[in-house]
Amino acid sequence: MKKLLHGAWDSFLRPLVQRPKKLQVAALCYRGDGADREYLLISSRDTGRWVIPKGWPIRGLELNETALQEAWEEAGVQNSTASTDPIGAFSYSKRQPSGWSIPVRIQVFSVRVHDLADEFPEAHERTRIWVKAKDAAKMVQEVDLKAIFLDL
Repeated sequence: MKKLLHGAWDSFLRPLVQRPKKLQVAALCYRGDGADREYLLISSRDTGRWVIPKGWPIRGLELNETALQEAWEEAGVQNSTASTDPIGAFSYSKRQPSGWSIPVRIQVFSVRVHDLADEFPEAHERTRIWVKAKDAAKMVQEVDLKAIFLDL
């Protein structure tokens, strides 16, 4: 009976009540080339875990432009260039102030960093660190984001 109910939930009921994933945009910021390449991680404001800059799409901006804006606000990335197409994607559950979580799909754009500002909108709320791809994969929690770092 349990198996039957589980099957009914997965095949029929869940698609009826589950909302589509919301879209966010992220910046996978890097500097250097070849063996010298490093990636920028920032601390999240709520838990302090290591993440990459991300946010909701901004009306009037292309998705890669939104990635640059988020990189500026959250990490002080400036005078930089973003890929026009996403280099990957990952999903996570974003906790809302109500306590509920919503499923979010993040499109990741590659951002070559030319300069970092000391002062930027979230400078006093976050910590930045440059790391190699393998180290970044160990530091982030999202499984699909780990995979992106390991594929670099």
